[in-house]
Amino acid sequence: MENVIIIGTGCAGYTAAIYTGRANLRPLVLAGTQPGGQLTTTTEVENFPGFPEGVQGPDLMMKMMAQAQKFGARFEYETVSALSKDADGGFTVTTGSRSHRAKAVIVATGASPRHLGLPNEQALIGHGLTSCATCDGAFYRDVPVCVIGGGDSACEEATFLTRFASKVFLIHRRGELRASKIMADRALGNPKIEPVWHSAVTEYITDANGEMTRIRLQNLQSGAASHLDVKCVFVAIGHVPNTGFLGGLADLDENGYILHRKGMMTNIDGLFAAGDVADHVWRQAITAAGQGCAAAIETERYLADTWGH
Repeated sequence: MENVIIIGTGCAGYTAAIYTGRANLRPLVLAGTQPGGQLTTTTEVENFPGFPEGVQGPDLMMKMMAQAQKFGARFEYETVSALSKDADGGFTVTTGSRSHRAKAVIVATGASPRHLGLPNEQALIGHGLTSCATCDGAFYRDVPVCVIGGGDSACEEATFLTRFASKVFLIHRRGELRASKIMADRALGNPKIEPVWHSAVTEYITDANGEMTRIRLQNLQSGAASHLDVKCVFVAIGHVPNTGFLGGLADLDENGYILHRKGMMTNIDGLFAAGDVADHVWRQAITAAGQGCAAAIETERYLADTWGH
């Protein structure tokens, strides 16, 4: 039986692995199919302490993983399908046809991008519909694109896309952005970004090859319909926490985020949660790392009190 299994990576999972590793707990990290989480799809990270010149997201994640391995963390690239609490107080973690047992579990699975739920949406992913400007922006040079959303992520995506696109329409349901002032000012001050206020996308329109060519909009004040010719839609309207594998084991809020009972502990003894899977307020790399640290320290104390080491 493992002392602790960490499900997921990113800043929360890697930090938890570093701390539990340094505590000689030999953590097993189940990294899934996207090791490093969302920061692996980000270019320059400017606000992580210790990097005054900024750091590339993938580089930061690789350094965190190497640091965790240095202290004895072990990594398996498996995706968890189920988690259950056992009669002896431990847990069974199921990944496909395999299962692992652990005395404690830290969930750090993050959150996935939210989409609009329009017809043919899934088919368009990779054909003019995406949630990652860093991943796909360079494919849309000198053509118009749009970003849907009004928060920091939407402003960051729109600003990044001005490096490539001829025009970036920033579509928002309200008449002002929800983003922080610095991010909103940066986006609205860019001459290549044009805000489209009080509007919602109601249809994706494709060419004969199934590639995005335009979108249909509805003005939410007047009800008037209009079109925009764009070659790609970048959706930045939030995320869905990756908690489906829990199967009701842990208490969640109305949006599916894991609820903490005390500190990083959930309502289940020995089950901890850290990072974006439980945080719908801050959602920053540094707060995820801080929660990973806290979850690891609390796990160490839980194992000492409950399992005698």
